[in-house]
Amino acid sequence: MMKYKRIMLKLSGEALSKPGGFGLNHGVLMEVAKSIKEVADEGIEVVVVCGGGNIWRYRDTKESGIERTSSDAMGMLATIMNSVGLQSGLESLGQFTRVCSAIDIPQLAEPYLRRRAIRHLEKGRVVVCAGGTGNPFFTTDSAAALRASELNCDVILKATNVDGIYDKDPDEHKDAVKYDELSYDEALEKQLKIMDQAAFSLCRDQKLPIRVFNFKDRSNLLKAAKGEDIGTLVHE
Repeated sequence: MMKYKRIMLKLSGEALSKPGGFGLNHGVLMEVAKSIKEVADEGIEVVVVCGGGNIWRYRDTKESGIERTSSDAMGMLATIMNSVGLQSGLESLGQFTRVCSAIDIPQLAEPYLRRRAIRHLEKGRVVVCAGGTGNPFFTTDSAAALRASELNCDVILKATNVDGIYDKDPDEHKDAVKYDELSYDEALEKQLKIMDQAAFSLCRDQKLPIRVFNFKDRSNLLKAAKGEDIGTLVHE
């Protein structure tokens, strides 16, 4: 029996490119699409939010001279590019997919409407929520937390390059200790950077669990979606 009926998958933009690369990599994109389809084939409803950091991100481009609101708008457009690419990959595998955008861009995606998105999910379609929240100063972590709350997702599955949450950066500290479980308050007290504060606070307020897992192993997504004990679970 599946633990989760409906999941939110939070992908970074970098998850769609080669390590250290820029833009979309077709091979990587198809690997991700196949892993998402595996979950959908199990009857689990899937919502996805993609970041845009593989194309544009404000914190990496502060020296560009482009002011913050315009830069964030460019980042939101980058998430739409990633989302449309992911949709194409999924549909090439036979998985019906809808991109629902917070920014009105009808030639590429339908507008995000909560009831319509839920209807898509009930029909077995993967829903990719694009355009962030549609507002500057909010990250795609915040968009994932917001959409997961609105769409009644059971969990946020945050795909990363490490196998969970550690007390310090495991790439820099060999003695880093991994947590199997954490409460929201513990994560805040330890100042663990699971998500940005706005996103994390919303998850805590809505009692929405977050599972952080290693997506380098593509099979981990299905394990996490089935509720298997991998990575780190943040909950009440």
